[in-house]
Amino acid sequence: MEIKDIANLKLGPLEPLVARIYRYVKRFPIIRDRIEAEYAPITAELRRMAKPYAGKVESYPTLPEEGVAREDVLSEIRTLDGHEAERWADGYVSGAVYHGDPKHIAFLNEAYAITSQTNPLHSDVWPSIAKYEAEIVSMTANMLGAGEASDAEVCGSVASGGTEGILLAMRSYRDWARDRKGITSPELVVPSTAHAAFDKAAQYFGIKIVKVPVGPDCRADVAATKKAINRNTICVVGSAISFPHGVIDPIEELSELARKRGIGFHTDACLGGFILPWAAELGYDIPPFDFRLPGVTSMSADTHKYGYAAKGTSVVLYRNKDLRHYQYYKVGDWPGGLYFSPTFAGSRPGALSAACWAAMVSIGRSGYLDASRRILQTGAKIREAVEALPELRVLGDPLWVVAFTSDELNIYQVLEFLTKRNWNLNGLHRPASIHLAVTLRHTQEGVAERFARDLRDAVEYVKANPTEEDGMAPIYGMASTLPVQGVVTDLLERYLDILYEV
Repeated sequence: MEIKDIANLKLGPLEPLVARIYRYVKRFPIIRDRIEAEYAPITAELRRMAKPYAGKVESYPTLPEEGVAREDVLSEIRTLDGHEAERWADGYVSGAVYHGDPKHIAFLNEAYAITSQTNPLHSDVWPSIAKYEAEIVSMTANMLGAGEASDAEVCGSVASGGTEGILLAMRSYRDWARDRKGITSPELVVPSTAHAAFDKAAQYFGIKIVKVPVGPDCRADVAATKKAINRNTICVVGSAISFPHGVIDPIEELSELARKRGIGFHTDACLGGFILPWAAELGYDIPPFDFRLPGVTSMSADTHKYGYAAKGTSVVLYRNKDLRHYQYYKVGDWPGGLYFSPTFAGSRPGALSAACWAAMVSIGRSGYLDASRRILQTGAKIREAVEALPELRVLGDPLWVVAFTSDELNIYQVLEFLTKRNWNLNGLHRPASIHLAVTLRHTQEGVAERFARDLRDAVEYVKANPTEEDGMAPIYGMASTLPVQGVVTDLLERYLDILYEV
């Protein structure tokens, strides 16, 4: 049986057992060799995609004997950057670069350059960075309902990204629950659409993750969530918006479940935190999702997404300082002196926080309102383009992150066609689908129309060539349907290994 044939198996409750068997039997040489032979063409395709510069530019597996001239080094960096910038600059990429205007980039780069040697670990040397970070947190908190939460003292810290912010919050809940409630077998209840960072947190910190289904509208099932909560639950999670489908979970109902049980509730607003408040101000029907709700005890919001900061900053927020204290790392008996840090990292680039602060204060309320208006209007155009094609179906009720599938066509073949038209979209699983996260790059004149045209061509091509599969389409299909996830993770391991090949 070939690897791709496993996709046709229906394992049901036997899936965990079969996964364990797979992990065991693949250790035998004869089985391992067969698996490697099956993986070979897939690995070759992954290598082709990940290493487009192989053999085309100089590589350095070891240090050069003599240092390369600085102008030559910079020339190569500019050349490679130029190859990669064109795609996202012209609005072909989903998410990834959320602002991208050259003047804005130059401004952030200048702020970074001025502060490139700063390190928040040494706040006595660079108190300016502490000022920037405190104001970043305060501005974000007030945008997310802190001023209307009379029972709260909303606080937080700057993290390196949404994943770190989520990890920090989940570790804080674990330690809080152990300290205050005596929970030694912590569990985390999340919708199946919650970001993979929650799985990472569970794995890293020894937390059992309990996933509940979403309804036909792609939103978390409140009844299933209530049933999943037990005496070991430390936190419940909801997304505003969810990464896969761009919808808002029923945060008010979910957070109230948590409040009544005296446990934490985390709103993952990494993707939506810097648009939803402005969308509400613009008149969109946005349900409450932030600290205005008494059950919301923490939030995450990415400044490096729709906050338009440079990559590498996010904000994690807590309802009170007591909860934030569980995030801190403190050592008072180290021979090297007093050691303490608010996040996982010790040394951090203060320049990223300086650039983040510069982005936020230079854009201001009016700038975020205008940017959100343009993104939401373009999101509506993208959604209309999808809905105009009867072969496609929009998932949920999205505003600007538009996910769609097909009940008639192989959606990954549609994705592959669009890739050949230079688009870089996100392939999703369970169900098999595609999404486009609209950014300011897509608000440029003609981009939404170009997408509508290319999407229409993609549908027509796949209808005419239903059995044609090349590029990543078969790989996406395999990952979407394989019941034995060990096979998928094997492929992911190989891809990560390829990234580090010289």
